Amino acid sequence: MAENEVPAAYGARAAEYVELFGSIDAAADADRDALRAWSKTVTGPVIDVGCGPGQWTAFLAGHGLDIEGIDPTPEFVAAAQQHHTAHRFRLGRAEALDVDDGALGGILSWFSLIHTDPASIDLAFAEFARALRPGGALALGFFEGPSLEPFPHAVTTAYYWPITELAARVEAAGFTIADARARTDPGVRRQGLILASLG
Repeated sequence: MAENEVPAAYGARAAEYVELFGSIDAAADADRDALRAWSKTVTGPVIDVGCGPGQWTAFLAGHGLDIEGIDPTPEFVAAAQQHHTAHRFRLGRAEALDVDDGALGGILSWFSLIHTDPASIDLAFAEFARALRPGGALALGFFEGPSLEPFPHAVTTAYYWPITELAARVEAAGFTIADARARTDPGVRRQGLILASLG
């Protein structure tokens, strides 16, 4: 998939996406609980990779994190800056975080790699490992399934990942898995969560 294809697809539907998902109230209680607990384990600057309209950035900042949101979709960055004026947002990509080596204490990648071709996803994990300090924390949300395969997401092609297979990719980048779990909520695709630390 071309580098700019996903941002363009989201940009075309940004207003619709913001209306549906732009508030943290649209997030499941289990997700808010999990990331609130994760935030207590993080020390130092954090980047919310693929922040969309900024709801998770604002939520985690409200729980004490020094966090910045980045997204490759200009329309999302503009919406985030408009609706969450107290917080920092900029254009950026998972594969190029534009921070110094070891600068970060944490990275949230909340369903931001779901459209990444499996052949390229290791580039993002390598960049996460470069940017995090030793012991830095990673929280990764994704769609979980019994086999690695594409599916027709509402915006553009996305991928199901078996939790063990994605965890192995994370480990190969130098992370230690602290937790890996999945759940099925009514009316939505099965979701996975991986929590890991660097080293």
